[in-house]
Amino acid sequence: MVLLVLSAIIISIIYSILKPKELLPVFQPAEVNAELVDSTLHYKKKYHTIAPFSLKNQNGETITEATYEDKIYVADFFFTTCQTICPVMTDHMAQIQQELKNDAEVLLLSHTVQPEVDTVTQLKKYALEKGVNDEKWNLVTGDKEQIYNLARKSYLAAKDAPYSPYELIHTENFVLVDKKKRIRGFYDGTQPEAIVELLKDIEILKNEEDH
Repeated sequence: MVLLVLSAIIISIIYSILKPKELLPVFQPAEVNAELVDSTLHYKKKYHTIAPFSLKNQNGETITEATYEDKIYVADFFFTTCQTICPVMTDHMAQIQQELKNDAEVLLLSHTVQPEVDTVTQLKKYALEKGVNDEKWNLVTGDKEQIYNLARKSYLAAKDAPYSPYELIHTENFVLVDKKKRIRGFYDGTQPEAIVELLKDIEILKNEEDH
């Protein structure tokens, strides 16, 4: 009996050692749909990270990359008057906020693509309507060129609208960013099953970074 128990323990230990650890990919610009990436980055195959930024949130506070230091976060692009995919995306981001409300390791970040309309005041009104937790989720506005560059050169998550300078066609993408500011996943923010996958991947990423 003792030998059987001991054998089971040994087999369990060997299995845990040999079982491959689940890891998420690290996305580079060259691996992403070219429509979503600035042309200067189409051939970049390594070392891609989110660039430094400085924007204002719904409370008029300055939000920078330092706000997300040592955090995993989910980013997206939207605008408050959008009547197509944005309401669904915002509802799903609110769902993620609720699921992770007690997890200080994970934050959310939504960038407006219409900063000329989405002022701090407008973002605050929207945040109150949507139940945004200020400690968890920043809705940000600011310089249009900076937001354009973040979308196309950092998060690789929006299409260019070439008819006007720094105009974007935002997409449904939610972008998962790790503590090293690397992109670890893209998810369709309009699809419930993608949100389930995103939440699962956040746990995988947390386990990866804890070890």
